[in-house]
Amino acid sequence: MAEQDDVLHLIDDTGAAPDDSSIRKWKIAVIDDDQAVHEGTRFALSDYVLDGQGLEILSAYSAAEGRELMRSHKDIAAVLLDVIMETDVAGLELVEFIRNEIKNETVRIILRTGQPGQAPERRVIVQYDINDYKAKTELTADKLFTSLTAALRSYQQLERMVQTRRGLEIIIDAASTLYDFRSMQRLAEGVLTQLASLLNIDCAGILVLRDDGKTTSEDFSVLAGSGCYSRFIGAASSKWLDADLRAMVEAAFRRRKHEFADHRTVLYVRTGSGREVVVLLQSERQLSETDRSLVEIFGSRLSIAFDNVILYQQLHEANTQLEDRVAQRTRALMQANRRLSAQWLRLQRANGFKNEILGTVAHDLKNPLGVILGRTEMLTELISTGTSKGSITAQIDHIRDATRRLTSMVDHLISDAMADAFDITIRREPVDVAALVSDVAEANQPLAHNKQQTITVSAPPNIVTMCDTDRVREAIDNLVSNAIKYSPIGGKIAVTVTHEDDSTVIRVADEGAGLSPEDLGRLFGRFQRLSAKPTAGESSTGLGLSIVKRIIDMHGGEVTAESAGPNKGSTFTIVLPAAEPS
Repeated sequence: MAEQDDVLHLIDDTGAAPDDSSIRKWKIAVIDDDQAVHEGTRFALSDYVLDGQGLEILSAYSAAEGRELMRSHKDIAAVLLDVIMETDVAGLELVEFIRNEIKNETVRIILRTGQPGQAPERRVIVQYDINDYKAKTELTADKLFTSLTAALRSYQQLERMVQTRRGLEIIIDAASTLYDFRSMQRLAEGVLTQLASLLNIDCAGILVLRDDGKTTSEDFSVLAGSGCYSRFIGAASSKWLDADLRAMVEAAFRRRKHEFADHRTVLYVRTGSGREVVVLLQSERQLSETDRSLVEIFGSRLSIAFDNVILYQQLHEANTQLEDRVAQRTRALMQANRRLSAQWLRLQRANGFKNEILGTVAHDLKNPLGVILGRTEMLTELISTGTSKGSITAQIDHIRDATRRLTSMVDHLISDAMADAFDITIRREPVDVAALVSDVAEANQPLAHNKQQTITVSAPPNIVTMCDTDRVREAIDNLVSNAIKYSPIGGKIAVTVTHEDDSTVIRVADEGAGLSPEDLGRLFGRFQRLSAKPTAGESSTGLGLSIVKRIIDMHGGEVTAESAGPNKGSTFTIVLPAAEPS
């Protein structure tokens, strides 16, 4: 039988001093339907201390209460469990509940029975996941101390294993997460979040970065902060931090290694690219050895994560530079393509101008040649009829004048062929437009005479206009010759000159076939053939009116056409600025 002083005595412990709730305690559960067992256990373990921690004893007086207790307190380290309570196997069924239903594999279960014969020790040890089996009669104070200490040591080791496994799983998951970040800011925030999850505590943290080559204490920036340190996010130098916090960070850069204090953890990481990272954590509880080991393992992975972000940023910059070079090359190619397109357009324009020159030659040279031919025929008739010398001389003068105009036109055509169609210049000089119109009408009289037509000119003297004499003569000649060409035999052509609102207005009216609405819409285009046909079978190139428009446009003037309809004649109007534009 056990010594008297080893037997558990039932005493009243209501007068015991209250526990200090601020000290961490081992939590154990006494599940027994005997009130005396609870009181005796509390008395025997009243001064129990292990690793600086006392006990917090929780009581349940039935298996049902035990189920609720175990479900509510998952951090119970050990259970002193009676076998026979509501039923003979209530305690054993509670073991099954603890291990299989709520999946608590770390709690240590010490089975106590007052009737060992009803639950044989060997069968129970083999069949149920318990850690010790004691008869109540043999469980003295010393043996209770020994059994509980062994159970708590075992629980402590299991908890460390579980915590380590959980921490390693978090580190593995965190590695894949941290390696996916593409910016320093996001990575720093992720580091603080993962550390809090790893330690399973609420903590305030700050992460600072110092670039390669910088050695002064103010050459770092705050990338992330949590808790009370979140207000320092974005600080470009140490002067923005509190003095104590700044001193801790600067000391970490000088020390270049981790430091674990009571409630403070400082991690120092140097990346492969030469950057330095300091992570400072303030926690409510002191970190265990397991926590510190896990933090060191986690810290060893941060170098790769930060280098990964740096390499990504360098790659991004390289890609940006490559894209810029490609864009520059593309712009250069586009510019070259535009230059080629412009050259092609110039070639097309030059080719079109060549065609225009040929058309102009075919069109404009016909008029003076017609004058020469008509005057020659008239000269032949005069000679055959014995007309006076003065009349013959006059015809010869007309022929000479037409020849000179023809020569001048050829000179202009050659000059135009040597210049770009849109770069031809005009030579302005004071011109008596009335006299110029009269000369054009007189030059076209032989063509009108052949068709029995009458040309009348109404032009007050001294209407002087700043223009190119030869160009304007060419334009008026085109309009008069067209009027002759499209007027019927015996028709009348009227040419008038007026001065209106600082402009010189020249009108050429005929009694010809007139213009249809379709003709008016395309009248001044190149190579446009009108619905009306020349009345005496004359040829037409379709360039005359386009040449007129181009000449008048170059003078800053305007040419228009009006017609009352088919067979009602038409009127062409040229408006020229009287003075040279400033």
